[in-house]
Amino acid sequence: MTLLTTTEQDQVAAAINAVERETDAELVTVLARQADNYAYIPLVWAGILALLVPGLINYFTEWFGAHTLLLVQWGVFLVLGALFRIPQINTMLIPRQVRYWRAANLARRHFLEQNLHHTKDGTGVLIFVSEAERYVEILVDQGVSSRVDNKVWEEIVENFTNQVRQGNTCQGFLDCIEACGTHLKEQIPATHERNQLPNHLVVLS
Repeated sequence: MTLLTTTEQDQVAAAINAVERETDAELVTVLARQADNYAYIPLVWAGILALLVPGLINYFTEWFGAHTLLLVQWGVFLVLGALFRIPQINTMLIPRQVRYWRAANLARRHFLEQNLHHTKDGTGVLIFVSEAERYVEILVDQGVSSRVDNKVWEEIVENFTNQVRQGNTCQGFLDCIEACGTHLKEQIPATHERNQLPNHLVVLS
């Protein structure tokens, strides 16, 4: 299952095409389902609770012998390890700082993988979204950052993030691209026709 339908992805591509006809900036959009599977997080929590809970119960009640305590700890670990893999529970166990850190790393990796740092005059712009983390970031190359103040992107990102939280990711992309285009057309107007990078939405499922 795709994060956006084919029709919605086509709408995003069309919005990029419309903006790039009026600016020399190169826009690339990336949408990830999740920045990481966080497989280690459930195991860490299950391990901590498996050590602490049966141990504390036994400390106050002395219900278990050493052999039984070990078996109970293993049982708790296996049960919690499976339970914590349920996506809704898993998400609650992951600290926000960890989720944002992983999403930010993925955004920077794709800025490089999509060759946004190799555009002529340094006019690459990445619009990155990771849905599970409700994370949105706009990364720009030097040719753009030298002409457009970073506060401009912060306001656009804030609006887009609110739309992702509400489940309006497609409309968020369209509004974000239009808002970016308004500033890019003013500061980096089109001087000649070129298209160095793909305009379709890159989906990481």
